[in-house]
Amino acid sequence: MRHARNWIGGQWQDSIRRGLSTAPATGETIGSFADGGAEEARAAIDAARSAFTATGWSRDRDLRAAALSEFAQRMADRRDDLVELLSRENGKTLRDAGMEIDSTIPKLRYNAALALTDTGRSAEVKPGMYSMTLRQPLGVAGVIVPWNSPVVLAVRSFAPALAAGCTVAMKMPAQTAHTNALLFEIASSVQALPAGVLNGFTESGNAGAPLLVSDPGVDVVSYTGSTAVGKLIMAQAAAGLKPVSLELGGKSPMLVFDDADLDLAVPVLTAAVTTFAGQFCMAGSRVLVQQGIADRLRARLAASFEAVRVGPGHGPEVDMGPVIDRDAAERIDRMITEAESYAKAVVRGGSSGPGAFVRPSLIEVADVSAPIVQQEVFGPVATFEVFGTEQEAIELANATPYGLAAGLWTRDVDRPLRVARELDAGTVWTNAWGIIHDQFEEGGFKHSGVGRLNGQRGLEEFQEIKHLVHAAPALQ
Repeated sequence: MRHARNWIGGQWQDSIRRGLSTAPATGETIGSFADGGAEEARAAIDAARSAFTATGWSRDRDLRAAALSEFAQRMADRRDDLVELLSRENGKTLRDAGMEIDSTIPKLRYNAALALTDTGRSAEVKPGMYSMTLRQPLGVAGVIVPWNSPVVLAVRSFAPALAAGCTVAMKMPAQTAHTNALLFEIASSVQALPAGVLNGFTESGNAGAPLLVSDPGVDVVSYTGSTAVGKLIMAQAAAGLKPVSLELGGKSPMLVFDDADLDLAVPVLTAAVTTFAGQFCMAGSRVLVQQGIADRLRARLAASFEAVRVGPGHGPEVDMGPVIDRDAAERIDRMITEAESYAKAVVRGGSSGPGAFVRPSLIEVADVSAPIVQQEVFGPVATFEVFGTEQEAIELANATPYGLAAGLWTRDVDRPLRVARELDAGTVWTNAWGIIHDQFEEGGFKHSGVGRLNGQRGLEEFQEIKHLVHAAPALQ
């Protein structure tokens, strides 16, 4: 049986604790893994600190660009291995796993370019008085990664941290232990990456991750996950005035106006809640539809949801794989059952058969304060909400604590900009969903997080700005 280990200080390390990784589709054991904790976190922090102070990593842009470029190529070489293992261990379909890995490799290349193109400013602010800004890395970055898309979300945090000149201590999720180990294996093959610059450990418990937040040896924290945990991290980091970047939960509204092209919208709205089995912070989990087309869209979405083929991710004709485990499937089913007490199940999906399978559900809700609207389900469940006017659509869309993303469906040329300007969301799509560009920032409003990743701002999350003042009076 395969055994996955941790990668710390340029060495493979085991743990006194061991866990088992299982496939959510079948429950079969994939292998064992070294289950990290406080000891591994301590070792990762110390290794990262040593690499930051004892190597030229923090000041050598060329080295950072070369390492990230090589990392991208090494990952491209192992692309199919990552896709296969991620699909099996996480439950994603091969198509969805491929989409995750294929969106990860360009992030490494983009951040390699950022390492070379990052600049400061300079000016002669008055005669004989010069100022310039110098960006420098914050130090050791603590990165905490969720299980739903572990490869891309790890890279989305550690790539800009490395590009900025930081070193990294990273906690990875136990649900994808063998995928994590393959990511570590790829990192270990990057010859330009000095030992200790990137350190990773897998943890099922909660002893190592808090250390990455509270330890004075960590200078900045990047976390992707739930809003509840994000609040705890922010509170713990406050004791050391430690900067944090948090991408948290979402409840993304998809606003469908009377003039929308339903032939275009329906397949994408279905994908918005079934991609990654709905375990996606940007899932389009709220369908807001204008009353003039509500009946047509309801019928078409119901038929589309019922036609979704659910099965093991490796299946040849599968549209959606299982959720992460049986506990998650049962939790989602309970939320649907509770919603049936105050809302109408247009499509009552929920837990289906053995394994961790959950069929998609469409729940029609009249009260925006209902729990199924206000709480993140993190599964293939969408609400169906009807509005009358454009202003009502905006008010409904903004009526949750979340603000990660939103979508607009309309043929009107002016409406997208007019409405998007009023939405409390970090990303707004027009006649589309789920499109992310590495060159542009991604993040949330309200309880969906603080800070931004991707784009130039992603680099800045891991940097300090130093103002240098130079007095050079003119010769007399």
